[in-house]
Amino acid sequence: MKRSRLSYDEWSCITSRELYGKTVNTDLFHGYIGLMDIKEVSKIQIWKFNGEDIVVCDRGIKWLSILPQDDWYCITAMMDEHKNVLLWYIDMIADQGIDADGVPYFDDLYLDLVVYPDGTIIVDDMDELEEALIKKDITKEQFHLAIETSDRLQRGMLSDSASFIEYTRRCCEMLEKSLGDRTR
Repeated sequence: MKRSRLSYDEWSCITSRELYGKTVNTDLFHGYIGLMDIKEVSKIQIWKFNGEDIVVCDRGIKWLSILPQDDWYCITAMMDEHKNVLLWYIDMIADQGIDADGVPYFDDLYLDLVVYPDGTIIVDDMDELEEALIKKDITKEQFHLAIETSDRLQRGMLSDSASFIEYTRRCCEMLEKSLGDRTR
């Protein structure tokens, strides 16, 4: 199982970034919200969707991380320079915590959801999840946790794209309010 840090160290194409983050406890959300403002990249990253190119990693792009406490997923909202959501990438996770250097992390359960603002949801890496089970990199319980979390998200918060966009906006505002002008 791969451990992912919310500093996105595995994205080696990002050569300069600013990171902001805060643990938040409100009626709307309990957990960690972070924002990465990408300043420089060595190579622009483009994903294709419905025949269109979507730039997900370039100067000016912002990634909002939403890691709820006591749940089994982490949302990354990839946003343009005006904080309009380009897409969400949602990792199903087995565990989460904070490293010694203060950076939150999660243990990735392979299965992901790619969600577009028009409501389209793509289940990604099911083959990796199944392979991890066969190789005994994960337990049957972790396999089922990933599937059940994905299904719950699709039936719940992802079933209404306008509401999910609003939820993301409100999480971003909570972080901005708590950090002041540093995230603008």
